[in-house]
Amino acid sequence: MERILILGVGNILFTDEGIGVRAVEWLQNHYVFPGNVTLVDGGTLGMGLMDALLQTDRVYVLDAVRGDGKPGSVYRLTDNDLRKSMSFRDSLHQTDLVDTLIYCDILGHRPEGVVFGMEPADYQTMQLGLSPVCLDALPVLARTLVEELRGMGMDIREHV
Repeated sequence: MERILILGVGNILFTDEGIGVRAVEWLQNHYVFPGNVTLVDGGTLGMGLMDALLQTDRVYVLDAVRGDGKPGSVYRLTDNDLRKSMSFRDSLHQTDLVDTLIYCDILGHRPEGVVFGMEPADYQTMQLGLSPVCLDALPVLARTLVEELRGMGMDIREHV
């Protein structure tokens, strides 16, 4: 059975940069996932995520994404578009996720990666909560990922 990692990343201290972490929290509060799926608050760990990545076959990263849409827009990124994800670009952190995946590749196990992200309204203001527009759109982001996983045949149930 394929091992799936759902990884929420970002810095919750800077408003919408924490979208990924908040999305993982939302998923944990609203759904029950099968045993082969692990949800992780990756925050700004960078290289600290190596162990989790090395033990998975496929990773879905939830993150803030700077695209061409309006704040709250939801994106699905792969391959060359990954650098639109705030954690897949050169960042303030010690390393970005591209570097981390390159190291996984060197070690012989690079999981397949997909980013589900949202256009931030504000990622520079130091504030713990999401902006109102991103908070309202957070369920759309989370459900978009859930629908893709269900489309792959996964039994993901809503909390009762």
